[in-house]
Amino acid sequence: MLWHKLPKSIYFRRGSLPIALDEVITDGHKRALIVTDRFLFNNGYADQITSVLKAAGVETEVFFEVEADPTLSVVRKGAELANSFKPDVIIALGGGSPMDAAKIMWVMYEHPETHFEELALRFMDIRKRIYKFPKMGVKAKMIAVTTTSGTGSEVTPFAVVTDDATGQKYPLADYALTPDMAIVDANLVMDMPKSLCAFGGLDAVTHALEAYVSVLASEFSDGQALQALKLLKENLPASYHEGSKNPVARERVHSAATIAGIAFANAFLGVCHSMAHKLGSQFHIPHGLANALLICNVIRYNANDNPTKQTAFSQYDRPQARRRYAEIADHLGLSAPGDRTAAKIEKTAGMAGKH
Repeated sequence: MLWHKLPKSIYFRRGSLPIALDEVITDGHKRALIVTDRFLFNNGYADQITSVLKAAGVETEVFFEVEADPTLSVVRKGAELANSFKPDVIIALGGGSPMDAAKIMWVMYEHPETHFEELALRFMDIRKRIYKFPKMGVKAKMIAVTTTSGTGSEVTPFAVVTDDATGQKYPLADYALTPDMAIVDANLVMDMPKSLCAFGGLDAVTHALEAYVSVLASEFSDGQALQALKLLKENLPASYHEGSKNPVARERVHSAATIAGIAFANAFLGVCHSMAHKLGSQFHIPHGLANALLICNVIRYNANDNPTKQTAFSQYDRPQARRRYAEIADHLGLSAPGDRTAAKIEKTAGMAGKH
């Protein structure tokens, strides 16, 4: 048996934020904790949530101390606020960092007796844990509102936190961490700076590429990965160059990032992301840029189809990245009649590098 998991509801399109918040209100929530960063708080993004909730009688509290690469000390501080405020809904607002922090705060709030080290135990993959993740959602729902177009964290079961005492990064992975609701309102990214658009878009491209060639891919994740790549190929350049002057492109890239997130939440990622995390932490390179520096050579390496050993589950065959990269070229209209597989792979690599 296989599965394909995602949030219970995903609200998308411009202007969807207040409509989604209506569901929060009608569900009877009374106390909302918003987790975000200082920039978004100071620039009024949190107000777009608190104003709607307060008008409906929902009490709100905002934790805005999340920084890039959230640390355990900040997460624990947020968890202390949650334990004193006692929210029945936690709303993560931002990109990957606020969402990572909010997910871990959520665990610490739901289960203060749980030791973080147990949650971060290593495992073969997300389906074969040696530690059973505690049941979530008893005290509070988790809602993720994305203000960037790249990480896909609003729909994934992953979180990363840094131990500020050692500098060690700890990944957490369990479907219990998947938000109950994702809000993908492109109005929140219309003024996104070019650098954030580029790095986020490159991250999303890599998510979709790696999900499609993953040995854990399925017919469910395949369609999402291919559609995300198509939307990104057609709209990322315009979103970057034209910004809010082309709201359609901005919205389609925003949607594509979430679609790619659903794909890799179920098919998972590969060596490009693994190396990009190390490269980024060592040299303080934006994650999307680190992916962009690596992805072309990763495609060529994976396309050799050298590994032949058994993969994670018996129902999965050996890697077939060579054929899959060629299929991407066909799907995106990159290949020409008569192109051989090697030529198609180079065109896929060229597309990834060009973006």
